[in-house]
Amino acid sequence: MPDAIDSLFEQDPPTLSAAVVADRLGTTPKTVYGWLRDGLIPGYRVGTTWFILREELKETLRRSANVPRGTGPEIVLRTEPPEGE
Repeated sequence: MPDAIDSLFEQDPPTLSAAVVADRLGTTPKTVYGWLRDGLIPGYRVGTTWFILREELKETLRRSANVPRGTGPEIVLRTEPPEGE
């Protein structure tokens, strides 16, 4: 069953440019190049040209999705040390 990420990229070819990714994600190519350099999204550089595989990007976006509250591990921050310390 297709999800929102599939719908976002359904008209695109298997290999995307930074400009296409920027357009789909509502950002600039400069930002996408930064994400590529930092390894936040997968891509392949040949010379000065970056290639982004659509399916790899979709999987990365899915893994990076927010987790609704109450479904992940609970983290308790203490403002005072436990008794006896």
